[in-house]
Amino acid sequence: MNATDTGTQDRRSLHERIAADLRDEIMSGDLAAGASLPSTTQLKERFGASNATIQKALQILKDEQLVVGRAGAAVTVREHRQRTIRPASYMTPARPGEPYRWLTETAKLGTRAHSTLLDVREATAPADVAAALRIAHDESVLLRHQILSLDEEPVELVTSYYPMAIARGTALTEKRKIKGGTPALLAELGHPPRTSVDRVSARVPTQEQYQALRLPSDLPVLRTLRVMYSDEERPVEATVMTKAGHLYELQYEFTAE
Repeated sequence: MNATDTGTQDRRSLHERIAADLRDEIMSGDLAAGASLPSTTQLKERFGASNATIQKALQILKDEQLVVGRAGAAVTVREHRQRTIRPASYMTPARPGEPYRWLTETAKLGTRAHSTLLDVREATAPADVAAALRIAHDESVLLRHQILSLDEEPVELVTSYYPMAIARGTALTEKRKIKGGTPALLAELGHPPRTSVDRVSARVPTQEQYQALRLPSDLPVLRTLRVMYSDEERPVEATVMTKAGHLYELQYEFTAE
């Protein structure tokens, strides 16, 4: 028994276990972008598996867009298999006349970014969002729901919530994109973003997330609850962002206090 073996049996099928091990090597960089995976013969020997089992494992990784393979050619790790997101870079309001910060930051990666507004309405917020906004669980908030795409692929579901005391009578309530993004509008309304707090968790995707993000399986999604505070630590926006966990990582930078 090795140092991490707790004696718990892995009940996943063999091809799922093989895919999990290879996925970890891809995401950690041991199998670099553009590199060829070991041959089928090598994988069969390593995992004690049949040719059919190895092919099923590789198909999982192909479906997850981590590798590409063609008949008669080696299976290789896809370029840009995992994107690194720096949340701090999206907080600053856009300058007058500039597009939403998310669009300009993702453009630096050489990708075509696009946002589609799906819904704008009054609603009740999830319990954790209501608590973050310091409102009663049954109190109405303004909901703005959109999906973000890179190179025509859906990558993130975003739902933002605003106290009605802030949103009522403003452009937030209109079903249209806000020039410069909501941080810029909030600043114009007298609620400039000062600090932002993220709570990140890994979850099994909901039905909406599975379908909207075109997920290949029930791999975990990354769920970020971001609360934006203005002056006097007043919460002015709470946003739930959901993205495929196997395609993204979050990078945070800290300064010692």
